[in-house]
Amino acid sequence: MSKLSLGFDLSAVEPETGAPAPDRLIEGEPVFTTWNLEEAEGGIYAGVWQSTPGKWRIQYDEWEYFNILGGYSIVTEDGGEEVHLRAGDRHILRPGFKGTWEVIETTRKDYVIRL
Repeated sequence: MSKLSLGFDLSAVEPETGAPAPDRLIEGEPVFTTWNLEEAEGGIYAGVWQSTPGKWRIQYDEWEYFNILGGYSIVTEDGGEEVHLRAGDRHILRPGFKGTWEVIETTRKDYVIRL
């Protein structure tokens, strides 16, 4: 494969696990699994993220595009309406976004983040 091309081969990457910060957790015990496939100059990141059910507060300082690969989540901006996300849904969260992320069914997404 070209050095200028990168596929999404998760078997080639050691996944990282994590969870929401305790002060952001609202309910459940969600576990995050992240396969970081790319860290490029200029603060660009790409990969795949997965979470088990739970709900937590989110605050974005970065720009993120994502595509839901499976599962069911609800993202709600403070003072806004719920956005229901299922496989095939694509969404952008912009810097300054504040709200909640609730995973109803284990959710997997691929993403591109720009700091």
